[in-house]
Amino acid sequence: MTRKSSLTYREAGVDIDAGEELVRRIKDSVRETHRDGTLSGIGGFGGLFELPSGYRRPVLVSGTDGVGTKLRLALETGRHDGVGIDLVAMCVNDIVVTGAEPLFFLDYYATGKLDVDVAERVVRGIASGCRQAGCSLVGGETAEMPGMYQAGDYDLAGFAVGIVERDGIIDGAGVREDDVILGLASSGCHSNGYSLIRRILDREGNPLDTPVDDRPLGEALLAPTRIYVRSLLELLRAGTDVRAMAHITGGGLTENLPRVLPEGLGAEVDPASWSQPAVFNWLQEAGNIDPAEMRRTFNCGIGMTVIVPESESDAAIRQLETTGEQVFRIGRIRAGLDGVHYSE
Repeated sequence: MTRKSSLTYREAGVDIDAGEELVRRIKDSVRETHRDGTLSGIGGFGGLFELPSGYRRPVLVSGTDGVGTKLRLALETGRHDGVGIDLVAMCVNDIVVTGAEPLFFLDYYATGKLDVDVAERVVRGIASGCRQAGCSLVGGETAEMPGMYQAGDYDLAGFAVGIVERDGIIDGAGVREDDVILGLASSGCHSNGYSLIRRILDREGNPLDTPVDDRPLGEALLAPTRIYVRSLLELLRAGTDVRAMAHITGGGLTENLPRVLPEGLGAEVDPASWSQPAVFNWLQEAGNIDPAEMRRTFNCGIGMTVIVPESESDAAIRQLETTGEQVFRIGRIRAGLDGVHYSE
C-alpha cells in the first residue's frame, strides 16, 4: 500500500503563523482603545470588562452590524483603511440613540486566505473607530476559511455593548407635536445603498476617478461613516431634553424616522433645509433615480436626527456645533401624519 504524504493545516489553506503575526501587529492599536473598565487584552478566550460604578439601575444596550457591499468597492479599489471605522460606526451609532454610552466592541473578520497587510489596515480602522466612539476593542475573531470566499475577499461583522441608566433611556415616548427635528450632516453615503451604487458604477463604466466636489468619486464613496457618539453624549450631559434620536441608515429618513415616533405622530421634513452633497447628486443623475427612491435608499446628507422641543432647539444646535457637527433644522413633528412627509 502506498504511504500517504503527511498534510499540514497550512497546506489545507489555513496559516496559523499569519494569524499570530496579525495579532502581533495590531496589539498596540487595540491597547490604545482601552478605557476604564477594560480588564483584558486581545489573545484570551474572552474579553473582560467591568461595569462602571455610579449607576443605580444600569441597562446594557447591544448592537451588531456589518459594512455590507461597500466592502466590494473597498476590495476593488484596494482602499481598506476606512471600512473598519464603518463597522464600528454602524454599531455604536445605533446604540447611542437610546442614550447609551458605548463601552466595548468586538469584531469578526472572515476570509478565505489571510492577507496580513490588508487585515492589519482593516483592524487599525476598527481601532480608530473605537477611539472616536470612546469604547474599548476588547477582542475579536479572525477566521481563515478556504473554499468559503473568493480569492482576496473578506467579510466583517461587529458587536457593541453600551450602558444607560434605566430612567435615562431615550425611546421616543416623549415626542410631542411641534417638536423640532434636527439633522446632523453625514460624511457621505456611510454604509448603505452600495448594491445600488455598484449597479450604477457598473452601468457607467466604473468612473471612480470622476471629480465630485473636488475629490475623486471613489474617494467620496469610500469616506468612512461619521461617528456621532461623543457629540450626542455631550448633548445629553448638557441637560438637553432630547426626546428621540434616529440613526439614518438603510431606508433613509423615510424608513428610520418613524421608528422612534409614537403612534399618531409623523414627521414633516423640508428637503430644501439642507444641501444634498455632491456625491448624492452624481448618483441621482447617473442612476436616473426618483427623489422618493433616493430618500428611502440613502441618507442624502443627513446621518443622524435629534428631536427636541422648540424651546431647546437653538441651544441644542449651538451645543452640537461646539462638538464639530453641522446641524440643520429639517422639520417638525405633526399629529395625524403617518410616517415622513416631504414638503416640496
